Amino acid sequence: MIDPFGRSITYLRVSVTDRCDLRCVYCMAEDMTFLPRVDLLSLEELDRLCGLFIRLGTTKIRITGGEPLVRRDVMKLFRSLGDRLVPPTGEGLHELTVTTNATQLARHAETLREVGVRRVNVSLDTLDAAKFTAITRWGKLDRVLDGIFAAKAAGLAVKINAVAMRGVNQDEIDAMLAWCGEHRFDLCLIEVMPMGEIDGERTDQYLPLSLVRSRLRRRWTLTETGYSTGGPARYFDVAETGTRIGFITPLTHNFCESCNRVRLTCTGTMYMCLGQNDSADFRDLLRAESDDAVVEAAILAAITRKPKGHDFVIDRRQPSAAVVRHMSVTGG
Repeated sequence: MIDPFGRSITYLRVSVTDRCDLRCVYCMAEDMTFLPRVDLLSLEELDRLCGLFIRLGTTKIRITGGEPLVRRDVMKLFRSLGDRLVPPTGEGLHELTVTTNATQLARHAETLREVGVRRVNVSLDTLDAAKFTAITRWGKLDRVLDGIFAAKAAGLAVKINAVAMRGVNQDEIDAMLAWCGEHRFDLCLIEVMPMGEIDGERTDQYLPLSLVRSRLRRRWTLTETGYSTGGPARYFDVAETGTRIGFITPLTHNFCESCNRVRLTCTGTMYMCLGQNDSADFRDLLRAESDDAVVEAAILAAITRKPKGHDFVIDRRQPSAAVVRHMSVTGG
């Protein structure tokens, strides 16, 4: 799959549900209306679509949500996709990963390792229990930490994803980096993205990561590296810990020139860009029992519409979201 700008599209992020058991203030409104279950693709339909993407050249699949581990029987999908894994030198799926809030991770970590997952990304914005509950509206930090350390014990590499927010956790980033170094976790910081209407103003949350990186360098030795997990993060080695820190900067530094990914929602809609609204729907094709060749042709046609980049901007004069759908719909 080659897009109009010559980029090879090899990375598929699959949202298996828009539901989540947390309500993070930068991601969702507190009173969310979720999709009717009838609108969601079955696990079998998701598996079929993923298989077609793999046949067209996808080498990495990340399962996301919402919170993917709240989807009933989701391990069936993990097992089926895990059966498709091949060595990195072969043609086919090379890596299966997951992004999770870790609330359900303690009971699934061993199974994830068993089916072929080797890395997990965990969304965690603070190590302060009271602040964690405030950010997530009702989450319990202890439960998340139990999940993280269960994943580590199962032999999974853990990366912590933290959204950097002004006036919320900007004074904790040093401590978070030290904690990650202690436990051999990589850390990835993310700028607030203007997606979906929330109960507050993102202009009040936005913290430029260029400023964060400058502050971190007062204490830590950061050396840029060519390391990549296939996503948009720009990584630096941290000399004092032997771990890495990544920065995802959709606002201060557009990362679109190397974009290799598309996103598939739990309803069978593919977004060619996280920050654009153009999409392609495959649910009707699947439910009309279309031949694989017909669905593959629709996928390839959609790839030809992949834009050069997103249009994210945070502007006090235009406080509404740049993209109306919530992140939980598209997948993190």
